[in-house]
Amino acid sequence: MDLEIPLAFLAIAALAGYFQTVTGFGLGMIVMGATSGLAIAPVASVAAVVSLMTLANSAVALPGKLGHLDRRVTLATIAGILPAIVLGVVLLDALSSSAASLVRIALGLVVCYGGLSLVLRPRQRATLSSPASFFVSGALSGLCGGLFGIAGPPVIYQCYRQPMPLVAIRNMLILLFAVTSGMRTLFVALRGQLDLEILTLTAWAIPVVALATYAGRRWPPQLSALAMRRLAFVTLMLIGSGLILSELS
Repeated sequence: MDLEIPLAFLAIAALAGYFQTVTGFGLGMIVMGATSGLAIAPVASVAAVVSLMTLANSAVALPGKLGHLDRRVTLATIAGILPAIVLGVVLLDALSSSAASLVRIALGLVVCYGGLSLVLRPRQRATLSSPASFFVSGALSGLCGGLFGIAGPPVIYQCYRQPMPLVAIRNMLILLFAVTSGMRTLFVALRGQLDLEILTLTAWAIPVVALATYAGRRWPPQLSALAMRRLAFVTLMLIGSGLILSELS
């Protein structure tokens, strides 16, 4: 592995870590979108690194945070996530060699959807959605997580529609991201695809993101919450549309 590859990856990871700290959104999408757009590393390798980074973050954030969760809908979402992750990883393996452009276009669409979800605020329901609805959102998120290591948009939109306390929503999302990343990492490891390059990038990326997170907390930009959301929206839309246009041109 040339030195330029890990250095470029770590620079993107640092920017994404700072960005997520000050906006609350987008680390995985920025890392996946930017590295794919710049052809720094294969989508499959970066997705594995993003999953491990997310798993490490969840391991720190999750303990003691499960008391507010609705067990019924949480289990329904996980039931949708688990088989879809396997399908997503298998699809990524099949498409990476035969339809790499299609994979990058799909990734661009997911990143754009993530940006749109910042400005398309879901209308909160009066009653909790059915377990079947959570199952479907879990399946869609699991498919995205299996393909790209990014499980966020479908299940985020689903959870923020619910009449649940904000703390319960955040903790449920942390748990779901942990389940997604853990299942994806386990499945990839069982297939012998967690190679030394992935583990090395992860080992370097985690402390870099931690430092970027500290910098974001210590020196945030002097912008309003609305301006931050607009910045996140523009950034993700530029990355996502850039990926799509580069493959279509």
